[in-house]
Amino acid sequence: MAKKKSTAFGGLDISEEVIATIAGAAALECYGLVGMASRKIIDGFAEMLGRESLSKGVAVVLDGREVSIELYIIVSYGVKISEVANNVRERVKYSVENATGLVVREINVNVQGVRVN
Repeated sequence: MAKKKSTAFGGLDISEEVIATIAGAAALECYGLVGMASRKIIDGFAEMLGRESLSKGVAVVLDGREVSIELYIIVSYGVKISEVANNVRERVKYSVENATGLVVREINVNVQGVRVN
């Protein structure tokens, strides 16, 4: 369901797909994150997604003016996973709230794998 906003100049619809893309792009800017993962783990393997499918590793639920975001990520080997997750949470919250004007209620970060370079 898209979020609808009305102004004196007209209306604006923000879809969940747009919010997911904003969240995915913001997450990829964080140090230690190597990519977004598919939301489904098939046979224990996390599939890393390319840049063209940023929103595939993100689940968004809109509830009025609030949004809940679930991120599925792959981190780099040797980084502190909790720090990467906190940085991702902060960056995504700032980007989504700044770009859409919605309030981010919660962000859950699911680490689907570790990539050894």
